[in-house]
This record gives sequence, structure tokens and C-alpha cells, in this order.
Amino acid sequence: MYRANGKLLVTAEYAVLDGAQALALPTKLGQRFKVKEQSRGYDLVWKALDEQGKTWYEGKFSLYDFSCIQSTDDKISKTLRKLLKACCQQNSDFLSNWKGYQVVSNLEFSRDWGLGSSSTLIYFLAEWADINPYVLLFDSLGGSGYDVACAGAEGPILYTLGEDALSIDHLDHDLPSARYLYFVHTGRKQDTEEAVKQYRKQSRKTDWIEQINALTQAMVSVKDYQELNRIVTEHESILGQQLSMTPVKEHQFADFWGAIKSLGAWGGDFIMATSDRPAEETAAYFKSKGLDVCLPYDKIIL
Repeated sequence: MYRANGKLLVTAEYAVLDGAQALALPTKLGQRFKVKEQSRGYDLVWKALDEQGKTWYEGKFSLYDFSCIQSTDDKISKTLRKLLKACCQQNSDFLSNWKGYQVVSNLEFSRDWGLGSSSTLIYFLAEWADINPYVLLFDSLGGSGYDVACAGAEGPILYTLGEDALSIDHLDHDLPSARYLYFVHTGRKQDTEEAVKQYRKQSRKTDWIEQINALTQAMVSVKDYQELNRIVTEHESILGQQLSMTPVKEHQFADFWGAIKSLGAWGGDFIMATSDRPAEETAAYFKSKGLDVCLPYDKIIL
């Protein structure tokens, strides 16, 4: 039995790829995995369940060359095959005893929430294969790695991806501003890989990483509600200029009393809102905009 946390990136979206320090939060919802040896056969059978226990993917792979024997989704099967082969490249003993296996994965969050179905998978496979999860990530799917760090974290982390190494600082406390923070699902799914490709194509100013780092540090310690709003608004403004995109509050929630920022790839998944009003009133505002999922910090963050 294995389990990995989901994730939310609070600061340094996109900038984390260029070495900015990011504040990331592991979520209470994640993904569970069960591995069982089969009494016969030399295949790996995979079954993926959603948060309601319904099957959303099934695949069968030969342990000889990881070729896909059966599949309900070719794209997912190609990704799994790539990851399994990468695991064996790091650990030649992995899956080498010619036993069949069944893997059942079970999401604890809705598939369209974007909380880390891929990063939890990476973390699980690395645990099962007894290899480094970051090497597995960088050798296969790519990315910054903050989401993999959240998969095994017990609370908020500060994550920095350097040229030759990465740094993870585990905070021993919740954010002082936690009582003001809400996480709202937009009802849209953003393609993170495509968003990163577009980001890579853009030219950027050289001093903005230092600005993001300062805002990340401020976000970790801020207690005052008005100062929190200033930090969030400034962060959105800087990212908006770098991405040539309008911050989400300006074009969707201009009448909201607090600050709002995008999380992760802009344009989808979750946004973060700050509010000093009762949770019921805050949720009612977003419900009036057609958004039913509005979770206070303590309901979603580990």
C-alpha cells in the first residue's frame, strides 16, 4: 500500500522553472496505490479508479519489454510504459523477478481538479522501485519537481530548483494567514505541459526572479490581511506582465472584496482567494459566479 499527497503552488508559478523560490502546499487529498503479486502470469495489470471508485483507465503490460497488451487509453499507456522503463533504468532489479503484478490506483480528488495525478504517480513508482523520484521525473515527464516534493511532505514547503541541485525547506507551521485563504476550483482544466512550452518561448526581464523570491518570503510570514492582499496583488501583477496576460481578478472577479491569484498554470484548475469575511459569505460569492467548490485552507491543505 502506498499513498501520495496532491499539491497546490501558491507562489512562483512559471518562475519556479527559472530558479525562483516557490511556496507549495501539499493537500489532504491525494492518490492511493495498492500493489499485489499475481499467482500466475508475467504481466503488469493496471486499474485506475476515480474518487467515486469508478474505473477510468485499465491497461495490461508485458514485463518482458513493457509493451502494452491491452489498454483503454493509448496516451496513458504510453506514459506508463515510459515511466516503468525509466524505473528499470534506475534500478535494474525492479520487476526483474518475473512475477506478475496488479496495481490499483485510487484518486481521492476529482480528475479535473489538477491536484497532481501525475506527480502522485511519479512518487508512488519511485517508492515502489526504490529510486529517486526527482531523477524519475526529470528523465521522463519533466517539470520543476515541486509537485513531487509535495507528494511526500507533511506541511508547507519552500522549493527551489537550482541548476545542479534542488532545495526543499519544510515549514513546521501553517501559514500565519491561513484563516484568510480559500481555494476555489474554476471548473476548467489547464494543460500544464502546453502552458510551460508557451512560457519557454517568451522573453523575460532578468530581475523578476528576485521580486518573486521576496514575495514568497513575505507570503510565508504575513499575518495582516491588508498586507496579504498587497503581496498577492503584486505577485499577480508581476506574473501578468511576464506572461502578457490579465490577472484573473481583473477580468472575472473585479467586484470581489479580497485578492485573488491563479495557482499553477494560468487559466485553469484552482485559484486562491483572500477573505476576511465569514466562510459562508465567501463561498456564496463564488457560488454566484457559478463556482461551487470553495475550500478554506484547513479543509484542503495538509
